[in-house]
Order: sequence, then C-alpha cells, then structure tokens
Amino acid sequence: MRILLAEDEHKVASFIQRGLEAEHHALDVVSDGEAALARATDGDYDLLILDVMLPKRDGLSVLKALRARRLTLPVLLLTARDTVADKVAGLDSGADDYLTKPFAFEELVARVRALLRRGVPPAPAVLQLADLRLDPTTREVTRAGRRIDLTAKEYALLEFFLRRAGQVVSRAVIAHHVWGVDFDTFTNVIDVYVNYLRKKIDADFEPKLLHTVRGVGYVLKEPA
Repeated sequence: MRILLAEDEHKVASFIQRGLEAEHHALDVVSDGEAALARATDGDYDLLILDVMLPKRDGLSVLKALRARRLTLPVLLLTARDTVADKVAGLDSGADDYLTKPFAFEELVARVRALLRRGVPPAPAVLQLADLRLDPTTREVTRAGRRIDLTAKEYALLEFFLRRAGQVVSRAVIAHHVWGVDFDTFTNVIDVYVNYLRKKIDADFEPKLLHTVRGVGYVLKEPA
C-alpha cells in the first residue's frame, strides 16, 4: 500500500517511515501542509497520515480542502491535542481516525491496517508482464517460473515499474516514489539500483523488459 505521511517533526517522521516500511508499505513523506495537499490531490495513495500542526497550512485546513474536492482518501490525524473538542473538530473535518501523541507504534500500525481495509479496493493478486510475475501477498518474484531473490529496495523498484508498465518514468519520479526524495543528485543511486534489478530480471532471459529511454528515464515493457 502507498501511504503519504505529512509530519514536520523529523524524528517522528523517520520513526513512522521506518516502521511502516518494515510492514511492507511504501511511504512518501512531506513536512508542510501545502505539500501535503498537493501530493494527496495528485498522487495515487491508499492512506494519508496527517499531523494537525503543520507549517504553511495546518492539517485541518488540508483535510477540509481534500473533502471539499470530494476526495475519499482515508485520513488518520496525528496530534498532541487530546481534548474531546479537538477530536470532534478533527472528525467533523473529515478525518477517518484520530491518534494522539505520544503513541505506541503498535497502535498506529493497527489503526493503519483498519483504515486500509475499509473500502479500499484489493490490490491485484499478481502483477505480471510477459513471464515476469510479482505476487504482492507473498512478495515472491519469478521469471519464466524461476524464483528471483531481490533486496527490499529492488523489490520496491520492480513493483513500481510493474504498476506503471509501458510508462516511461523519469529518475525524479522514481526517486520520489521509491526513495521518498526529490533531489537530482540521487539519480546516480537510482541508476545503480536499476542496473542491479536489470541483471536479475533480464540478464538471463529473453525478451529484455527493462529499457533505458536516453535522456528521460526508464520503462518496463515488452519489445514491440
């Protein structure tokens, strides 16, 4: 599942990101309300974890704007405010759930699971292109029936490519969605990991599926 986290406290954001990635979720992290609104509006997310006290635009304002646009993205509010009035204000603004800081990570995970189960269409059982298959449930990857062992980051990269099969994606888009960063100097790391992935899914197989589009990025597709 893809989750957007809007949290301006770096330590809290890192704690949540590490924990939910260990639960096999893909996270994008933003640190202000304007970025949260833009990403939640334009991105394909399954859940928004939204801190109430954000710079530039507070969480409740972001939430109201999302609901005004009729976006049904599930939203879990995070805040240090724990009065009944604060909780009512958050829920009345359109939040699906509310968690006060400090919180136990186990409770956050349980609430995330509950929200992701609520009205979210199930992910496809298997992602497949030609004879390359990825099972999101078991995290098993095979090509031509042969099992391929991938690192966590290689797996995330392949899943990203498979969900966008046939689409040319730039290094900046890959950096944003797979690594959660936006700066261009990260592109060398992306090239390295794409090469790692290509050796595992293409080197010993035909046809080649992972292609470089010179000057633009990469595309996973069957050759014409």
